[in-house]
Amino acid sequence: MTSPDALPERDGPREECGVFGVYAPESDVARLAYFALYALQHRGQESAGIATCEGGHITTLRDLGLVSQVFSEASLRGLVGDMAIGHVRYSTTGSSSSWENTQPVYRSDRREIALAHNGNLVNAVQLHTELREQGIQFRSTSDSEIIAALISTHEAERVEDAIADVMPRLEGAFSTVVMTREGIVAFRDGNGLRPLALGQLGDRYCVASESCAFDIIGARFLREVQPGEMVSIGERGMEVRQVIEGRRRAFCIFEHIYFARPDSLLEGNRTQVSRRKMGEILWREHPVEADVVIAVPDSGNPGAAGFSKASGIPRDDGLIKNRYVARTFIEPGQELRKHGLRMKFNPLPEVVRGKRVVVVDDSIVRGNTTRQIVKMLRDAGAKEVHMRITSPPIRHPCHYGVDMSTSKEMVAHGRTVEEIARELDCDSLAYLSLEGVYEAIRGTPETHCDACFSGNYPLERTGEAQGKFALEQLPMAPERAAL
Repeated sequence: MTSPDALPERDGPREECGVFGVYAPESDVARLAYFALYALQHRGQESAGIATCEGGHITTLRDLGLVSQVFSEASLRGLVGDMAIGHVRYSTTGSSSSWENTQPVYRSDRREIALAHNGNLVNAVQLHTELREQGIQFRSTSDSEIIAALISTHEAERVEDAIADVMPRLEGAFSTVVMTREGIVAFRDGNGLRPLALGQLGDRYCVASESCAFDIIGARFLREVQPGEMVSIGERGMEVRQVIEGRRRAFCIFEHIYFARPDSLLEGNRTQVSRRKMGEILWREHPVEADVVIAVPDSGNPGAAGFSKASGIPRDDGLIKNRYVARTFIEPGQELRKHGLRMKFNPLPEVVRGKRVVVVDDSIVRGNTTRQIVKMLRDAGAKEVHMRITSPPIRHPCHYGVDMSTSKEMVAHGRTVEEIARELDCDSLAYLSLEGVYEAIRGTPETHCDACFSGNYPLERTGEAQGKFALEQLPMAPERAAL
């Protein structure tokens, strides 16, 4: 493993996962899934997988790496059928380096299924223990296989009835797509924590984590799958069942701020528009005298555009991003570290030298990258550096499918804004208020989860969540020990 210093990556929250499903006989379903996952790549870069079904037989191809690395023309030609599901992963439960934790998950207990899941179960350890006591075996340490096992081993004749019985047992976030020999079933947790959209492709249907996956394959966005809803897609078209009712809606507010692609639609909002509005409101709440506005690319771009528009301060590109940087396991060595290795961002002295610079970003978690950016801008000749963040301070971890740091690792934990500014060595620091975020997305706290900012977790048993590697810490099962 490399040291943290050797990985100058963005130290913000990590994307969760992306899921896709399509039923489209007489179409190249594997290719549809490939391009949909390509559009969802921002949601997970650790692994990718596609499962198809032809003649009652499910074939799954999955591996570590990006979509373009996992699949080739030859491999896609081997994935044929009437339907397909797909997944891109950033691990929130289970190791990221294990092939067994890649998805779609495949099981063939009482019924043969493939499953793709975005979210996180807070009662994963409890369910895993119960299933193991019943003699059910696991090959992964992902909570996604727990959902798959519950459905695959269920005695109900129809998979829809099995899923309807399983859904209330799951506590946490789950936007999930299941493929059987008969069709595809998509379902969402009763609080609607993670996104799931429904689209139409000709006279057939598809589902995806975000609407941007529909645009790339020529499908039409219909609506969002509702919290607690189950949607079945197959030869008979589409069937809908409301399984869980009456729960508080708690859609993740950070999807609006950072996770979703700028061209996606969330709750009736185009994400790019919402983020520009956040920048405008940030200027209204925290004006500053400055000469130029720059963004931390790419996540800070829309906020910087809004801040510049509202303030009248000209915007320029003061930080250049190397768009081809991925995680590296090559140690840079002490000599490169001494000279300040700049793999991710590089400042333009011609833009910032002698100027009062406003730097706009969407969030700060640990603060390592922000601190490095401030230093680089000062070294490039910036007269003043003022940080403006289009979200409130992140002080609490997420237990619903987002890999954030622990509270103690967060730069805002136990610090005032002024103390954070001193820690980052910037001339001033200001965050957008939570009220400003809700104004930008035209929403309310009553229908969203903002726990990473407020500490108000919407699920009662959130405190029972035991962390990303909880299942790996259980006694090793014989089936895993034999691997």
